[in-house]
Amino acid sequence: MANIISDETIEYVGILAKLELSEEEKEKAKKDMGEMLDYIDKLNELDTSDVEPMSHVFPVHNVFREDVVTNGDDRENILSNAPEHNEESFIVPKTFD
Repeated sequence: MANIISDETIEYVGILAKLELSEEEKEKAKKDMGEMLDYIDKLNELDTSDVEPMSHVFPVHNVFREDVVTNGDDRENILSNAPEHNEESFIVPKTFD
């Protein structure tokens, strides 16, 4: 195990995570964190020079259709159904003074 985690690091991580760890839990956390860092070091040994960088595992594309106006401005027809209206909008009673 090349990565050795100090007691101060475990204390700091515990404070950040708002955890109260017993001494036994701290020792286990040190061991686990060391193993994680060792695994990351192992992954860094891989040659990824021919691998294209990506942001998602699967190809992502826009699944929405294009926004196309189909009915245009049908204001007269819409306002014809209103009980009261002026030339461009509905007229409704006041809800508060």
